[in-house]
Amino acid sequence: MAAFEKVSLKSAQYPKPSGLSVPYGTAGFRTTATHLDHVMFRTGLLAALRSKNTKSTIGVMVTASHNPVEDNGLKMIDPMGEMVAPAWEVYATQLANAEQEALCTVLKEIIEKEAINMSEPASVFIGRDTRPSSESLSKAVIDGVSCMGGHSQDYGLVTTPQLHFMVLCRNTKDGYGTATLHGYYEKLSKAFIELTKNALNRTDDQKRLLVDGANGVGALKLREMEAFLKHELQVALFNDGSSGKLNHLCGADYVKVHQKAPQGMHMGPGERCCSFDGDADRIIYYYNDSAGRFHLLDGDKMATLISMSLKELLTQAGLNLQVAVVQTAYANGSSTRYLEDVMKVTVCCAKTGVKHLHRTAQAFDIGVYFEANGHGTVLFSKEAEEKIRQLVKHTNANDEKKRVAKLLASTIDLINQAAGDSLSDMLLIEALLAIRGMSIQEWDALYTDLPNRQLKVKVADRRVIDTTDAERRAVTPAGLQDTVDALVKKYKQARAFVRPSGTENIVRVYAEADTQEGADSLAYEVSLAVYRQAGGTGEEPKPLK
Repeated sequence: MAAFEKVSLKSAQYPKPSGLSVPYGTAGFRTTATHLDHVMFRTGLLAALRSKNTKSTIGVMVTASHNPVEDNGLKMIDPMGEMVAPAWEVYATQLANAEQEALCTVLKEIIEKEAINMSEPASVFIGRDTRPSSESLSKAVIDGVSCMGGHSQDYGLVTTPQLHFMVLCRNTKDGYGTATLHGYYEKLSKAFIELTKNALNRTDDQKRLLVDGANGVGALKLREMEAFLKHELQVALFNDGSSGKLNHLCGADYVKVHQKAPQGMHMGPGERCCSFDGDADRIIYYYNDSAGRFHLLDGDKMATLISMSLKELLTQAGLNLQVAVVQTAYANGSSTRYLEDVMKVTVCCAKTGVKHLHRTAQAFDIGVYFEANGHGTVLFSKEAEEKIRQLVKHTNANDEKKRVAKLLASTIDLINQAAGDSLSDMLLIEALLAIRGMSIQEWDALYTDLPNRQLKVKVADRRVIDTTDAERRAVTPAGLQDTVDALVKKYKQARAFVRPSGTENIVRVYAEADTQEGADSLAYEVSLAVYRQAGGTGEEPKPLK
């Protein structure tokens, strides 16, 4: 077949380094940028096959999200804007790690297994972040698509969620949106302006938001979007990429992990602030109080505000739709208790990784999901959306119910249901706070997070740890979970779990307790147990100072 001859010739320009193995993990491929040329080319081949297989447009986003600037990677995007199907993650790993002479054989095996009609056209949307390596790596993807007879549309610099949005727009027939950046900005800003019309007497101070762009693509795209917002949001943008390094001492991951403001952010007492990550699919809120203390509002706090607001609006509209919040094991215990005991919202736990939360959220009328790191969105079932939009048009409904239904409809339009989206989530939070007349301090005061600590333990082989119960309990090695359970009993309001990394030989340890000292001590003791019972390497963990 001519396509395979072309692949053989072109792949020689993208040789695989001998002995290198790169897995397709929960965040796609991710490693040092210099090791990725062959991975990009081969993913282009696979994306074209996936397009033929689904008879739809597929997306490939070149990014390493919150990683340092010297890294890079990619994510494949399926037709409805979601993460690629699990079976194709396996194909991606097989293809990326095949030796040069076996590449065409692996391709043929995938084609046969999936019964792909090679005469089908293929369409792939490609986007990239601002890393210096991203442009040449995206060209390798385009070369791969071309070798399989596919057509590429290169969007250039876009946020990861914008590419998810474009793919979903292209593949839906129900008018979800227009697959252009202009279409994205127009849809979100129109919905935001419609919502904020319901916020009475907003002052300029209430419209002001300080944003840390992580020196990434989100900063560029926020600047482009500002013109569409018509001064309904007044942004002071820091770390805009004009000087500092991507994700260095800034960005959502830095703020979440270090529990402090990013470098370069000039915050006044009580000022509302947020941080994006490098590819703008995560967002974290925070502020300094009058005493200069730092307060973090993470994904749990965002899920709480959103689900609370939606539940209240549904009640006011007289709509009987179930709102559920999907969390991971990292969700703070205080947030879970507040959602279940105070708000009476259904809460369920999924494995870490947005793809797991997304699938779980799809089971509900309205599924709100956020990882504690600030990555999340809201999903509306088709039936829920239809009920809301029908009420807006209902001639016999009273004016107040119709007004609330319009609020809900605008909320749907403001949310990027394809993926967690810093820009979309930021506008949603800003609109909800404005409508409720709620300050960031009042939002923060809904519940108080239990003190917690996350640590990492290097091990010889992360696979010795297997987990169950959405990664909250360790099945192997034998005896480790019993040790963790015994340690947890020593502290008040305590909880701890261990889980292996998806890509590195490290084990992540999470602990919480009623005091920071207790959380730190518990995290250390659990780390020591992991080191001793799961094959720790390097220095033994030491108590936290």
